Amino acid sequence: MSCCCSCRPDFEKRASEPRTFEDAGCTLIGPVPTIALTPVADGRTGAYDDNQARTWKLTEKLYDLITQNVKLPDGTPVRVVVAPEIVYGPRSGARAQAYYATQGVSANIWVSRSWSYSDELMSACQGIGSSEWQQAAYGLNQTDRPGAVWLKAFTAAMDEKKRPIFAIYSPDLEDETKPCTAYVSERLLRFARCATAVAMIRGKNYLNIGSVSMGIIGSDSRRNTMLDYLGMGTCNFDMAGIRGRLALGFYDHEEAAKAFAFFKKSFAIDYGSGKRPLPADELLMENVKIALIVRDLMIGNPRLADPAVARKQGFTANVEYAQGYNAIASGTQGQRQWTDFYPNFDLTESILNSSFDWNGFRAPLIVATENDSKNGIGMLIGNLLSGGAAQLFADIRTNWTPTSIKQATGVDVKKICPNGIIDKRNSGAGALDYALDIFKLVKGGSKLTVQQVLDAIRNDPKAQKKLISEAIQGTRYMGANLTYFPGDGLSSHYRSPGGIPLTSYRYNVVGDLLTCSVIEGDTVELPKKVADHISRVTDGTWPETYWTPRGMTSFEYMTRIGPNHDANSFGLIGADFLTFNAMLRIPVDMHNVEKSDVFRPTVWDRFGGDDFRACQFLGPVYG
Repeated sequence: MSCCCSCRPDFEKRASEPRTFEDAGCTLIGPVPTIALTPVADGRTGAYDDNQARTWKLTEKLYDLITQNVKLPDGTPVRVVVAPEIVYGPRSGARAQAYYATQGVSANIWVSRSWSYSDELMSACQGIGSSEWQQAAYGLNQTDRPGAVWLKAFTAAMDEKKRPIFAIYSPDLEDETKPCTAYVSERLLRFARCATAVAMIRGKNYLNIGSVSMGIIGSDSRRNTMLDYLGMGTCNFDMAGIRGRLALGFYDHEEAAKAFAFFKKSFAIDYGSGKRPLPADELLMENVKIALIVRDLMIGNPRLADPAVARKQGFTANVEYAQGYNAIASGTQGQRQWTDFYPNFDLTESILNSSFDWNGFRAPLIVATENDSKNGIGMLIGNLLSGGAAQLFADIRTNWTPTSIKQATGVDVKKICPNGIIDKRNSGAGALDYALDIFKLVKGGSKLTVQQVLDAIRNDPKAQKKLISEAIQGTRYMGANLTYFPGDGLSSHYRSPGGIPLTSYRYNVVGDLLTCSVIEGDTVELPKKVADHISRVTDGTWPETYWTPRGMTSFEYMTRIGPNHDANSFGLIGADFLTFNAMLRIPVDMHNVEKSDVFRPTVWDRFGGDDFRACQFLGPVYG
């Protein structure tokens, strides 16, 4: 018997070492999402030999499919590892498990073209994985050694042991010498995307900057709910700390000057008329500093720990403060304890949520307006599922029916939006990407998924420059409405183009239960007279996105959606939301996803497809 020994740390050396800002090589610290591929086969002599080469070929096909198509928000391909040998019995299963333990695996896809001994010999429920792992099984549909026989036996074993597993099986016979069928590819990639999102969130934090805004229940950050359902921590930073950092100059002054010049040169800015709380340049600079501070609070900033930088810029270096909160998402309270006296967070939220800033194209940061943490976690999930797209925080401002529009403007819009529209706008915190249609940045973009479009943009500097240019040209920053924001601020104002596929979603808390609503729809290009009227009677300084749901009226959406806020993502990603929520046992209370696109673990069928009963039976993954 052998054992593993660890070297004794040099505690004396560590006791005398100064603390530093350790460069982790990425903005957030945590395990790299890693998916395992576990090929399985019948271990009997002859059967194993007959399947060996073709099983590895099938596994290779899945490896290429996933690594080429599933990306992290920064464009990095998801990490995929493969079992050291085909699993055919307890020892080979244990060997795979030992390897996966060294690789940080959090999801696994079993791959088989033939029968194999599922429950007894594969260590499926004894060794490989843990109760937190996301599991899928793919059985090849063909006739010589049908993978379906193994697949059904295996998923039944997993169901019996309360280990949810997603089953992937083509409705038509497959030719294994060709690429995976569209049906199989779609489900493999959906599983991989959603499992990657689950792993990305695990162990990160949601940062509450401030507390509850204006009595909005979404601002009430539920710590145990985030922990039990999402595996997230929650951190709190009082807004007094932002005033402290401003007063002490605890931010990168060189970057602040660069950001100030970027806004001054790039954007049309209307600071408002009449007496304002702050001079124009002072208002812009304070907004820029706050944006830097919020970003630094989320992901840290090594320059703030550097004594040389601090001496040059006139602040005191502080290693603790420089660390940030390892926050994958955050929210800013703003109203009213802050905004009655100081500039609002609209510029901060609009630029951080966008896919670019003064440093160029980058992955968006997730910052929820009014610290609506339930919307914030939705924006985080939407960002991950969409392949890194910026997310749009919005008020569900007003429901307009064609009848209401005609009465108000005399314009008949029945052909444009027969189901009516929701006026989605907020105080100016909307991500600037929504000033344009990103699908038009890529050749043939209207026929691509949002993940494919984002990947194409990330690989094309010209498309990135065009995105930034069009977003800037389409946006005007405007002085805040002083009735709402006595401390002033700068709101991003734009009008989203029509015809963009847009998925709306919302997470809700009912007692201790977390639920999700997700509705696919499209933005609407209203006649200018109509859009101008709606803007004039609402607030002309705020960004405008007019949206209609698919398969239901805008009134039905307005009636059934939970709170006063929702969030929105480019693309039709409702099916991904359903799969993701099933992975974490979060029931979906409303959706309009086609039945054929619903992809959940096999154990759901044992509950008649009832999402609530299945989730209640299994309970939260981390709870």
